[in-house]
Amino acid sequence: MRAVRVVPVGDPLHLLTELRLALSATGDALLPVPVPSPTAENGTGADRAGLGPVPRRVAVVIETSGSTAAPKRVMLSTDALLASAAASSVALGGDGQWLLALPAHYIAGVQVLVRSIVAGTEPVLLPPGHFDPVVFAEYARRLVEPLRFTSLVPVQLARLLDAADADPAILTVLRRFTGILVGGQAVAPALIDRAERQKIRVLRTYGSSETAGGCVYDGVPIGNTVVRAVDGQLEISGAVLADGYLGDEDRTRDRFRDEDGVRWYRTGDLGAVADDGTVSVTGRADNVIVSGGEKVSLDAVEALVRSLPGLGEAVVVRAADPVWGQTPVVVLEAAAPPALEPVRAAAASALGRAARPSRIVTVAALPLLASGKPDRQALEAFIAR
Repeated sequence: MRAVRVVPVGDPLHLLTELRLALSATGDALLPVPVPSPTAENGTGADRAGLGPVPRRVAVVIETSGSTAAPKRVMLSTDALLASAAASSVALGGDGQWLLALPAHYIAGVQVLVRSIVAGTEPVLLPPGHFDPVVFAEYARRLVEPLRFTSLVPVQLARLLDAADADPAILTVLRRFTGILVGGQAVAPALIDRAERQKIRVLRTYGSSETAGGCVYDGVPIGNTVVRAVDGQLEISGAVLADGYLGDEDRTRDRFRDEDGVRWYRTGDLGAVADDGTVSVTGRADNVIVSGGEKVSLDAVEALVRSLPGLGEAVVVRAADPVWGQTPVVVLEAAAPPALEPVRAAAASALGRAARPSRIVTVAALPLLASGKPDRQALEAFIAR
């Protein structure tokens, strides 16, 4: 067995050093956490003193963001982390140098460091704080290796593309990247189209902490990852799977199951797998409401809403309704809400009457988790006031 050590990620280079030891099994397993550490109020920092031990093969424990559910502590082995890095290298066309633009306590950030260790290259670290496209471009120019990569969430890519429209120098920097991974949440097709028109190579990634990060690139499983759909829910097998959840055997048994000698992870995501193996994700199984007696996927409503003019970064959450039980509500950053009826008409036409948003709420700024994802729990609490 192995002890787990909490590592506040004030300096990702320090975490990089610690990761080398953890991956070689000469150091403790690591639980990277943000600085300052979360308080007990958000459910992630109250009981870290009693962590561990973990199996010897576990190198890293990742705390999930808790965007729609209680946070979990995912145990990742050295083999899973390295298998993910190797599969990514093949999919991207080789090892290279990485720019770290995401928090290093989330799996996407950790994997940037792991890939750097495997490649033997020094990552460039974006300063902490508000994401600034100008600063990003400045640090991206420090990448000196022939192959250059970064990993982003959609809102970061959108801001970079907006900046590139106004500044040709930023566009030049983005085109220098061999590949830009974008994931962590659904990516609007229009965003990918914008990048392609500007000749920027973007790859949509799908995965989670439980799969050591992205394990499907542009709908294609990488490495020895296999994806299947069981009763409409995606399940994943392969070398990238986590060992389970630290201190939560019930949840581990619920999510990880053996079948004929093959271990499968039940993702909780709704989707399908085409005959050629291409994976499509339609939303979260737990992000479904019952509106007027009909099930409605809020992810499907959000995708539809984001395809409408001026609503590309809208978020759709649930709200109680005295007539329908629950309804979708559109939330976006804007000075004044756009007209509701065209949105309702589009939703009804594509998804049915039960999917019509009941209202549009505007906020000065969308609350975000450290990973860049919208804080849906905070938004639901806000609109319930």
